[in-house]
Amino acid sequence: MDGIRGGPAAAVRDPRLFEEFYRRHVDAVTSFVARRVADAHTVADLTAEVFLAVLDSAHTYRAGRGGERAWLYGIARNVVSSEYRRLDRERRRDRLISGRRLLEADDIARLEDKLDAESPGRRALAALERLPEGERAVLELIVVDQLTVTEAATALGIRQVTARVRLHRARKALRAEAGREEPVPPAGEAHGTSLSYVTGGNGGEA
Repeated sequence: MDGIRGGPAAAVRDPRLFEEFYRRHVDAVTSFVARRVADAHTVADLTAEVFLAVLDSAHTYRAGRGGERAWLYGIARNVVSSEYRRLDRERRRDRLISGRRLLEADDIARLEDKLDAESPGRRALAALERLPEGERAVLELIVVDQLTVTEAATALGIRQVTARVRLHRARKALRAEAGREEPVPPAGEAHGTSLSYVTGGNGGEA
């Protein structure tokens, strides 16, 4: 079951429901962030920011457009993108990254385990850097984050047909670069780490 009764809007009005909502989705959101960020403290901070953003964005959730996970991934993409922009600004000013939240040793160890587990996803994402932003976003959500086309469209706020077109274009471009075609591994098998994985198949089901 993907959601709670009443969805995010009900969760933000009831602390008990919000705790249930958080526990239901925190691992998926942490994994999403860990596929894009390679520092345990930053993963912890950004995951917390995603759920804080839910407090302001709960009214935007529409169950008919996809499940809670896809909606949360859309919020997480914005949070991670904002962090990238922040770091870029700080690098240009040659300033040290500050404001890191202190974590207990056990928290750091747990997040470092998560980072290790998600390293294949980060390598797969790195292979997509030359794609246009819209096409890359659809492909990474479907292939790396294992969303369906419908869920990816929900996360990005686009129509399903647009998501399918972008997915097709992205895989066509990567096949041309890789010079070969290989099928997506069967469901349940480990993610690949190269273009041969991300170019395979037709993507998630609607």
